[in-house]
Amino acid sequence: MPTTRRIPEWLRHGPLPKPRHFAALQAFEAITRGMLVSVFPLEMYRALADAQLVSEVYFLIGLLSLFTGLMVPWLNRLMPRRWLYTIGAAMYLVGTALAVFGPGWAIAPAVAANTLATVITFVCFNAYVLDYVGRAELSRLETMRMQFSALGWTAGPILGVSLLEWWHPAPFLVSGMAALGMLVLFWVLRLGNGKLISRAKAPPPNPMAYLGRFFAQPRLVAGWLFAVLRSCGWWVYVVYLPIFCVESGLGTQMGGIVLSITNGTLFLTPIMLRWIQRAGIRRAVRTGFALAGGLFVLAGLVHGWPPLAVLVLVFASFCLILLDVCGGLPFLMAVKPSERTEMSAVYSSFRDVSGIITPAAAWLVLMITPLWGVFLAGGAGLWVAWGIAGRLHPRLGQPRPIPLVLLPETDPAPLPAVNGQPAR
Repeated sequence: MPTTRRIPEWLRHGPLPKPRHFAALQAFEAITRGMLVSVFPLEMYRALADAQLVSEVYFLIGLLSLFTGLMVPWLNRLMPRRWLYTIGAAMYLVGTALAVFGPGWAIAPAVAANTLATVITFVCFNAYVLDYVGRAELSRLETMRMQFSALGWTAGPILGVSLLEWWHPAPFLVSGMAALGMLVLFWVLRLGNGKLISRAKAPPPNPMAYLGRFFAQPRLVAGWLFAVLRSCGWWVYVVYLPIFCVESGLGTQMGGIVLSITNGTLFLTPIMLRWIQRAGIRRAVRTGFALAGGLFVLAGLVHGWPPLAVLVLVFASFCLILLDVCGGLPFLMAVKPSERTEMSAVYSSFRDVSGIITPAAAWLVLMITPLWGVFLAGGAGLWVAWGIAGRLHPRLGQPRPIPLVLLPETDPAPLPAVNGQPAR
């Protein structure tokens, strides 16, 4: 008699991904990018020997990255999201291969490949998060993501520079291995193509069509601007601080050391989250932008004492990490479920737009002032975000109060009669 064997449930349907699974993906990405975050600016500066020319190259890479990010939703209509994420992760491997085996000028296309990989995986990652993580768990995911990524972002910068001095291909090989681990974990989690909200009844829209819906929602625009200006601050810190250290005679490893110190603050994100929950998102966002902007300006004013300027910038980076915890929440809390993929692409463009604005502004500033002028310009941009944050709702992110229902006033029911006489 033939017997039928039932396929195990865990093979028929993958387990529902939890926040810790997404945080683990981010941990691999942190190692992939953190290992090269201080290596790429130094290698670019060595190849071009001019900070202004470095800005021009980053500007062109930013334009390419912006175009790619806006085209991701259209590409997602042509291929499943799982393959799109796989292509993005594979581009990390292409970038490391160019850096290891290519000539000196190949560092520019290597940076471009890594940047495009970040854009593609970021769009897909945000779409997966909005599919599988509820609004109430977004704050917990952001904190868990920071904690899981802390080791890669803390040890990566100084380790990358140290390995570069020991053996040139070493940091790129470690980064490539981490990218391969991220790709393997993605397929183990079996995230698929995300949840299907509803079957499309119209042809796929033009890639630019959803920009109109984005600009029609002020909350989304404000949240996107927070991400852009926060990312501009990180651009100034990550790219121009190591160059400032080299030009000031502090050495090539100083940039990696301060980046590792900064990223060590990621272990403090649970404390930051508790303060954010007490203070509210609006107050936390405004505090982060105000302090970060002031410290960037102060660093530019004390540029004559390079160690002091670097120390001030380190304190400014702590404020940027606070903004990393809470700065993206205004956008994520305003996204409609039916627009997850499209708005994730719009949100991810903050990285590309900041990658265009920052090098372009730095290129103009460097025509007038030395490198310290870039710090002043960065502080001014962060203060602009502080002004925009003043328009956020004071109770954003806090539980809605339960309305008190008041019953209409009625006369009390009369007491029953006793022995034929009404009760008093």
